[in-house]
Amino acid sequence: MQDLKVALVQTKLYWENKGANLSHIESHLKKVPSETDLIVLPEMFTTGFSMNPKMFSERMNGESIEWLKKISNLKNAVVIGSLIIEDDKCFYNRLIAMRPDGSFDHYDKRHLFRLAGEEKIYAGGSKKKSIVINGWRIALFICYDLRFPVWVRSKNDTDCVLFIANWPEKRKDAWISLLKARAIENQTFVLGVNRVGMDGNGFSHSGDSSIYDPIGKCLEHRSYEECIILHCLKKEDLLKTRENFQFYKDADNFTLL
Repeated sequence: MQDLKVALVQTKLYWENKGANLSHIESHLKKVPSETDLIVLPEMFTTGFSMNPKMFSERMNGESIEWLKKISNLKNAVVIGSLIIEDDKCFYNRLIAMRPDGSFDHYDKRHLFRLAGEEKIYAGGSKKKSIVINGWRIALFICYDLRFPVWVRSKNDTDCVLFIANWPEKRKDAWISLLKARAIENQTFVLGVNRVGMDGNGFSHSGDSSIYDPIGKCLEHRSYEECIILHCLKKEDLLKTRENFQFYKDADNFTLL
């Protein structure tokens, strides 16, 4: 395991305007240093949190997947974000983890946001997903998943938990509190990437993109502004925490049905 250099992209999103969003995000990415290992974009980075998949979905060989391949190769970093994907006659809020060589993994959002009717429009995922970068085991989740600790719970097999979101400002206290809680209970680093600005439904987003360490200390936090959060996750900090506080040895065994 090596240290992990991350770049979290906190940005406004143009409502249901893929071209404008890709162009705007590219302008942000010019500020990302070349030695970065992982670049993280918000949930539904091409459209905002849209309930119009028939108009804005793409296939797995679509323009946005190709864009991710281009950006990942150009920056020589893994790039993560979710978008609306049509697959086997179903629509998914699908997170893509794109590698510089064009290979990728994906995670379909498990918990669909009932207040917006997401569960009526999108199919939910059924499998957890982790990727490995520089020896770091990174578990992947989307927005509303954050509220469900059983789904997120690690069995001492995760070093970093990542959430991407379109989380509204009026529930920002929950976002901040739950990110911290997931770090403490799993003894992992937690990365939370959220958008800023107003969406097409009139909901404001304050960002509050954050990084927490394995004891729940906030290492980075930004509200309201468009920005790139750059941080190096230290291998030594993770290993020392687990050596000094071996709480994971007393954790309950469990099985997800």
